[in-house]
Amino acid sequence: MDPQTFLDIATTVTKLKMYPYFDIAHFMLMCMAVRDDIPQGTPGSPIFSRKHPLSLWLSSMLLCFGGGIIANMLLGEPLIVPLKDHRAILTATAVWYLVNYSPFDIVYKVAKFLPFKLVICGLKEVQRAHKVYHAVVHTMKIYPSSYLVIVLIGTLKGAGSGFMKNFERLIRGFWIPGSNELLQPSFTTKAVMVAATVFLLEKLNYITAPHPLVYFGVVIFFVYFKLSAILLGIHDPFAPFENLFCAIFMGGMWDAMRRAVTKTETKEETDVTTKSKEDKKND
Repeated sequence: MDPQTFLDIATTVTKLKMYPYFDIAHFMLMCMAVRDDIPQGTPGSPIFSRKHPLSLWLSSMLLCFGGGIIANMLLGEPLIVPLKDHRAILTATAVWYLVNYSPFDIVYKVAKFLPFKLVICGLKEVQRAHKVYHAVVHTMKIYPSSYLVIVLIGTLKGAGSGFMKNFERLIRGFWIPGSNELLQPSFTTKAVMVAATVFLLEKLNYITAPHPLVYFGVVIFFVYFKLSAILLGIHDPFAPFENLFCAIFMGGMWDAMRRAVTKTETKEETDVTTKSKEDKKND
């Protein structure tokens, strides 16, 4: 592809408006995530969406706007700000209703159909890159020299639903203390952290490439690995590097050496004991 054409495409992507299509894709995936996370009751019993619609709606809204709520809490801004956009609230509510109460469950089934799911997930990843970039820009205006804070807020804005998961489960009366993003970070959280770091380095002029190319590269990164996870089952490409890092720097290598030494000593002791028994038997 001609470099100028590629740059024009990248520039177009940076100027995309998130409402309505990209936001709808995000709302749909969040509402489906809440629905899929609900434990199904015994056959014949009323399902959760029929018995507790208010709880279901509130938990869905927490996932839809979770990144903004958590980021505002850390930045000392009103938590309610992400909910002030009535258009976004109405759109998210309409999506929530269709996902859970559409006739014959048609909307949920269509969204789960692989071709449509790929499109929805692709749109969502474009919106994720948009959130991360604007979070980095916004935080740099408030804390220009706090690089850790900038990356943290960018990560929370891009993957806030994962950190909000435990809270929205509490609203539904469901609690899994051993499952949270700090204990078991998902690939999405790791990828968003990398993207936030890339945008920060770009703002600090360590990356000299044109901004549209950097932004478009992050979008491609998100979309590619999301589609790979769906189609190929590649859920965490960072895992091999993490395992190697932990083996070298987090004590894994020393633990292996200690086990090898302990095993050798145990074997020597066993050999000595066996030899002593044989000597006594011969006597």
